Amino acid sequence: MASSFRPTSPHLSVWRFTLTMTLSILHRILGIGLYIGTLLFILWLGAAALGQDQLAAVNGFFGHWLIQIGLFLYTWTLFQHMAGGIKHFVWDTGSAFDPASREMISVATLVFSALATLVCWALFVWF
Repeated sequence: MASSFRPTSPHLSVWRFTLTMTLSILHRILGIGLYIGTLLFILWLGAAALGQDQLAAVNGFFGHWLIQIGLFLYTWTLFQHMAGGIKHFVWDTGSAFDPASREMISVATLVFSALATLVCWALFVWF
């Protein structure tokens, strides 16, 4: 039995890694990160429902600098994942598929998520 020629898919080394590809992978990773942050939010809600002592203990836990960094990143994750979803919605309409538009909308998601996170935390600190 003679073997027939079967075309193979190009390996990843053939493709140039672009910002759009990176953000696509990041969008999926951030979706997983949202589960972790949501568990922390549920912990806080549960403590608030149980009483003042439990809420004070959880707020003390959330006051640690390492947890504060995690909460900051969780906020960025929320905004970046939301902006990525909007980007995909725009693409679902058939718009922004040319290379320049893809790069522009990808950069816009990063800028939006960074600015929205900074504004959110600035308001949190001031109020």
